[in-house]
Amino acid sequence: MAHHVLEAPVEAEQVRALRAGDTVSVNGVIYTARDAAHKRLVELARKGEPLPVDLRGQIIYYVGPTPAPPGRAVGSAGPTTSGRMDAYTPALLAMGLRIMIGKGQRSAEVIEAMKEYVAAYLAVVGGTAALISKRIKKAEVVAYEDLGAEAIHRFTVEDFPAIVAIDCHGANLYETEPLKYALDGEGAGG
Repeated sequence: MAHHVLEAPVEAEQVRALRAGDTVSVNGVIYTARDAAHKRLVELARKGEPLPVDLRGQIIYYVGPTPAPPGRAVGSAGPTTSGRMDAYTPALLAMGLRIMIGKGQRSAEVIEAMKEYVAAYLAVVGGTAALISKRIKKAEVVAYEDLGAEAIHRFTVEDFPAIVAIDCHGANLYETEPLKYALDGEGAGG
């Protein structure tokens, strides 16, 4: 396992070097978007209209941050379930999105699109929202303010921790790791 430091825009070569199980620290600017914002982005693209954010080489974190307490950029900022974005993700990957951050498994269609467009999926641990928020140094809404917490935000992050859950080669921790702990006599736990 290796450790990587990423800052957007992320190049295809950087994504190809990531392997499922590697750790990552993200620095610089990342964007937030959840399903409502994803739907709007895909609809704009289908109409041939410009997007509010250039997705080429970018990192999207699936989060709906809570309001910031005094002295902080955001409040709680834990990941949302990534599968909610799966219907829209292949289209965003085709537009150049390189890295997604969230929690939970992705669909076979998303994984195939990740392989085709050279993208990776990073996971952060749910339940660590207060700790993760300390890595967010600046936050501003850049699109869809009417969506509230689900608006697209631009976060400036420092040493934002994640793990490569699914790499652009198709290796998937959600498939390989449970087998190590299976209780059916075939895994390490059996």
